[in-house]
Amino acid sequence: MRKIMLLPSLAFLLLISTNTTKSQESNEHPNTVKASDTSAHFFHLEFVVQELGADAKPVNSRSYSMAASTARGVSMRTGSRFPILTEAGKTSAYQYVDLGINFDVSDVRETGNKISVYVTADVSSLAGENKTIPTNPPVIRNNRWQAPVLLPLNKPTIVFASDALDTKGSIQVIVTATPVQ
Repeated sequence: MRKIMLLPSLAFLLLISTNTTKSQESNEHPNTVKASDTSAHFFHLEFVVQELGADAKPVNSRSYSMAASTARGVSMRTGSRFPILTEAGKTSAYQYVDLGINFDVSDVRETGNKISVYVTADVSSLAGENKTIPTNPPVIRNNRWQAPVLLPLNKPTIVFASDALDTKGSIQVIVTATPVQ
């Protein structure tokens, strides 16, 4: 008799636990994406910062690389801390300024054979001829851009460009996006 009552009781408990699990799954937010349903895609981003002369030909070029994914944003900081004399005398005082290149990449999305990204580029340097030890207070050149950009895969694309204020040249940022297999 006990065995007869035990079997229906177990079946009933199994039925209740299955229903509870299904109702909990149906209560999930419809925009929730399970980790197993989607995977991040990775891209190699090659940044080239070019300074162009008055003839629009490159006079200086620097390359920077980073990996980006559709899962999260990335940042790159490279540069030097430059001392600026604030008080002269027996005890000199200096204030340090960060000069160099900063890149921030976020909101990476794949759209066919292109990727859309939100890019922030910050390029700062000393202006003028003597860039190592200025005799007067230095002039700091700074270019900052930020915008959403659509990049074709495997093709260099100029994403930012502007004229230099102290010369007849200009500066541009070129990005090449390559999928990582």
